[in-house]
Amino acid sequence: MPYYVYRINEGPLEGMKLLEKVDEFESFKEAKTRARALRAELPEGENAQYKVMFAATELEAEEKLSEQREKPILAEWEK
Repeated sequence: MPYYVYRINEGPLEGMKLLEKVDEFESFKEAKTRARALRAELPEGENAQYKVMFAATELEAEEKLSEQREKPILAEWEK
């Protein structure tokens, strides 16, 4: 299964994400290196994110990236 590198921007509605596939790699090391390079090139003040996703297809990768995940519950000592 390939590793996909995605650029993620906030959408026009709260909780909506705009996903743009940047690249695809067969090894995690290559994907990680590409994502780090893209993050380093990101202009200051721009709030886009670059993420690596391991999935069988582009559709599966985009579904995983679009999921609304619950925030973790913080214990009292973690506040």
